[in-house]
Amino acid sequence: MTAFSLETEQIAWCATLRELADRRLRPLAEKGEPGRVNRPLVAALGELGLIARLFEAGSLDLCLLRESLARHCTEAETALALQGLGAHPVAAHGTPEQRDRWLPEVTAGRAVAAFALSEPEAGSDAAALALQAAPDGTGWRLTGEKRWISNAPEADLVTVFARTTPGAGARGVTAFLLPADRPGLTGARLDMLSPHPIGSLLFDGVPVGPADVLGEVDHGFAVALGTLDRFRPSVGAFAVGMAQAALDAALAHTATRTAFGGPLKDLQAVSHQVAEMAVRTEAARLLVYAAATAYDAGEPGVRRRAAMAKLLATETAQWVVDTAVQLHGARALRRGHLLEHLYREVRAPRIYEGASEVQRTIIARELYAEAAAAPVPEGSTS
Repeated sequence: MTAFSLETEQIAWCATLRELADRRLRPLAEKGEPGRVNRPLVAALGELGLIARLFEAGSLDLCLLRESLARHCTEAETALALQGLGAHPVAAHGTPEQRDRWLPEVTAGRAVAAFALSEPEAGSDAAALALQAAPDGTGWRLTGEKRWISNAPEADLVTVFARTTPGAGARGVTAFLLPADRPGLTGARLDMLSPHPIGSLLFDGVPVGPADVLGEVDHGFAVALGTLDRFRPSVGAFAVGMAQAALDAALAHTATRTAFGGPLKDLQAVSHQVAEMAVRTEAARLLVYAAATAYDAGEPGVRRRAAMAKLLATETAQWVVDTAVQLHGARALRRGHLLEHLYREVRAPRIYEGASEVQRTIIARELYAEAAAAPVPEGSTS
């Protein structure tokens, strides 16, 4: 298999996922309250085996999963992805006790997970995080705040990153796994444009010990980066799914909506816009698939390719959704319309898990590093 075509079984699986999203998951999503964890939806994802698939799938299958769900139910896609983001550090770095305690609950959809990295003054510059882990006997006390945390404050378990060595930058951060009922841990919901749950977490001397550490003390930043690298191409897949949903809506609308004596599709200005939407969506899809395939194959340059995939896909999805709104006119801005929903949903992926500007920084840094490591051609004067 190449990065540019799918096997028959994968195509069939994607069709099954889209049917499940439309028939089984979307009705549950529609009953949920915006900004709150939809536990019946999470439970259904667990019952269908989709959460467990997160921890078994390669990067390409993860992308196919997220893209397929997003095309018909963004709420289901996001609920699924957040389970993976919050619990992947446990699966990858947890002790046997941590894994046995939490992974069955997460995969069954009985426990909701959160990934707590961002802070009020540490978003894109994650190495600047200031949540303090002060030594306290054999353990630590966490004091500070996390903000912009998906599933907070309703999550049952939280992967949290705190500074155990002051002044050490990324080298002084430790990852901890906390149950939400730990004394001193509280939180609040944040009213955001995006419809999925986001909040803050407040740490008032929260006790943690060696049994709560994920990975090694002072090496938590590697846990964070590894998790982000794992999910970054699939954020692009989520964006591609939304772009495809907007394209589908634009095709249906312009084929049936009449204006100036005929269907909109007969207007060259409209048909060319739709063609451009399709080209950009397919280009983003192929770049996502290529990055995911490279990740699965262990090829060099994965971080650069993943950053490229997320950058292009999320920026493309924003443009495609906006163009679809323009083609629909005022009806697309009415509360409850698919495109109104997508318009709110599509904005956040350009920021979270590394803003577009951060992706460009990663791409440039990796390119220069690759160029510096490459052998100089014989006879070159550079």
